[in-house]
Amino acid sequence: MALNFHQLHIFYTVAERGSFSAAAQALHMTQPAVTMQVQSLEDYFGTKLLLRSTKKIDLTEAGRALLPYARNSIDLIRDTDQAMSAFTKQLKGRLQLGSSLTIGEYVLPRLLGPFGQEYPHISISMKVMNTAQIMEDILNHQLNFGLIEAPVNHPDMHMEAVMSDELMLVVPSSHPLAEKKSVTLDEALQHAVVLREQGSGTRLVMEEQLKKKKIDPVSLKIVMELGSTGAVKSAVEAGLGISFLSVSSVKHEVALGLIKVVKVSDTKFQRQFYSIYLKSALLPISAVTFLTFLRERDLQQWL
Repeated sequence: MALNFHQLHIFYTVAERGSFSAAAQALHMTQPAVTMQVQSLEDYFGTKLLLRSTKKIDLTEAGRALLPYARNSIDLIRDTDQAMSAFTKQLKGRLQLGSSLTIGEYVLPRLLGPFGQEYPHISISMKVMNTAQIMEDILNHQLNFGLIEAPVNHPDMHMEAVMSDELMLVVPSSHPLAEKKSVTLDEALQHAVVLREQGSGTRLVMEEQLKKKKIDPVSLKIVMELGSTGAVKSAVEAGLGISFLSVSSVKHEVALGLIKVVKVSDTKFQRQFYSIYLKSALLPISAVTFLTFLRERDLQQWL
């Protein structure tokens, strides 16, 4: 009997999840099938890998020795899929992903067209929602992966930076700052500010940069907090205040002269967009191909 990667994957998932039932749910298998595959792996090595009890699963010494090799085998398969996806132009499949608001509304629509031209047989299903919802759907196996605007820390999630972005100062076209080529951060913050709601990726990036500049976000003259980038843009356009938004999200309004972007001379609000997916999951080739597309293409030509 040859060593079976599928069995290594199942063993790793049981070890990470801590029970056969949790692993079965994660792998969309029955619990007896998971148990049988682990037993077959133990038969192959001729030693026990897991100590079973009514409360939890513990690794034997052999199981602890095998665990990093199982993890490496999953990484190797994922890296192999990624490397070969560049040569596979006739891919078929369904790409299911979740995206946070700014990425889903303003960034991905400009990238999905070029991706679809290159891989016309991959159909795409995208949910636009907040980061917490994306993580919940990934953990429940409703989504393959997600794209989010701020880093998260979860023991079951793999996170990787795949795109860069920058927040810019945006002001009403009739605002006193609109006539200036650049302003300092202190100058900008003398004015009324319209912001995204607490907890949004855009808000977190802005507040982290303010704290680095020794500025307490509470000191801002916040006149309104809104739940979407579109609402913030409308408020700025109406003259209610200034804001800091992704440069990708305001191109249309700037082109129409509805709002203006003003350079902040002493501060840059730069950030990364991240992909997240389960550590124990093997992404479908359609997802691997899309993530490779994001990493390796010059995305600015479309943004």
